[in-house]
Amino acid sequence: MAPTKKEGRKQRSALQDVVTREYTIHLHKRVHDVAFKKRAPKGVKEVIKFAQKAMGTKDVRIDPKMNQEIWKLGVKDVPRRVRVRLERKRNDDEAAKEKLYTYVTPVLGITDFHGLQTETIDAE
Repeated sequence: MAPTKKEGRKQRSALQDVVTREYTIHLHKRVHDVAFKKRAPKGVKEVIKFAQKAMGTKDVRIDPKMNQEIWKLGVKDVPRRVRVRLERKRNDDEAAKEKLYTYVTPVLGITDFHGLQTETIDAE
């Protein structure tokens, strides 16, 4: 019979996991086969879903510039790819359910996404 207690495993401190990374999100494949009037809202939801999966937090906050970047071509023409900076931050609100949240901002000025990889940004 297996032991019920988990011995020997160390608990990771979530508060030490404050990190910033840059990702390229392929929105075109995520809004494929979606009705025209629902493509930009679906794109925003997919960015949130991507951030939740990549950073492991349920609380995801989107910068207004990120929203504008997704909506800049209109409701039915979402950019094919978008470069985003995901920042996992501590939640200072004491009544918050989560200790950490993710803040999503766009990386502006990128026209060619060829050869871009996920980058970890040093906190300075």
